[in-house]
Amino acid sequence: MTMAVPFSLLLLALLLSLDLSPSAAAKNPTSPGDLVRSSCVHASYPTICLRTLSTYAGPAQTPAELAQAAVRVSLSRANKASGFLTTLRTSSKREAGVLSDCLSQMSDSVDELGRTLSELKHLRSGTFRWQMSNVETWVSAALTNEDTCLDGFKEVDGKVRSDVKRKITNVAKVTSNALYLINRLDQTRGKAGLRS
Repeated sequence: MTMAVPFSLLLLALLLSLDLSPSAAAKNPTSPGDLVRSSCVHASYPTICLRTLSTYAGPAQTPAELAQAAVRVSLSRANKASGFLTTLRTSSKREAGVLSDCLSQMSDSVDELGRTLSELKHLRSGTFRWQMSNVETWVSAALTNEDTCLDGFKEVDGKVRSDVKRKITNVAKVTSNALYLINRLDQTRGKAGLRS
């Protein structure tokens, strides 16, 4: 003998089994790709943002994780650019001096981005404002260092200048996007992905 279960009872059971809480929605906004797309659309360099963060290993599930991923990309590119700068051969004292200054500025950028990543990994609701102020300052300083490096090469011509400009401009673009995502996280007050 089969028992007919009323449709309304089945519907109620289905609805009760779904987690429709705001925290569940914040943790998984449909898919990681949707989070990246919706977050990158207004970034300074949306195409670069989408390309670098869509292919980044370990898909971000929250805005905090996405900001961390953006800083990781920036840190990786800054490290690679610093390594590249050490391989360049200069043709004049002026060029060597500008390159040395740029190496120092990129080293500072790497340090600031490293501190930023460490801080983003330990965001807490009780100290969130203070932590966000720190990371915004550090990423802004990293971006300023990258821009200052480029400014130093304005009076230098040649292949070294074009090579440095290409590498550092790339780093500056991903750093600018990281700053945008950090500011976006700050505006949402880190609603998802924070520890108490």
